[in-house]
Amino acid sequence: MNSIKLERINSAMVKEISQILANEIKNQNIQFVTVTAVKTTNDLSFAKVYVTTLNEDKKKETMEALRGAKGFIRKALGERIEIRHIPELEFVYDESIEYGRKIEEKIKEIHGE
Repeated sequence: MNSIKLERINSAMVKEISQILANEIKNQNIQFVTVTAVKTTNDLSFAKVYVTTLNEDKKKETMEALRGAKGFIRKALGERIEIRHIPELEFVYDESIEYGRKIEEKIKEIHGE
């Protein structure tokens, strides 16, 4: 599959999964989740969904809730995205945002001294 089509699918999945999480899932642990990226394999069999949450303390509960809602999310995606086979979803916590925040804090510490 060409990379442009894959990028378009990944982009559509970020948008649609974000909508599903915001509007259709009632689990309290999924309320403040942001989908940062989706990376799909070339054969569209698997997709890693990178997420982050505002409440760092509930990261474990959030990830468990997302794994539990995987079937519902996949079914909802099937109704919204026109591809023959919706990939298996794997939710991964996006550490890059947290890493960036730590670096920012270090820079502020250095400049504050």
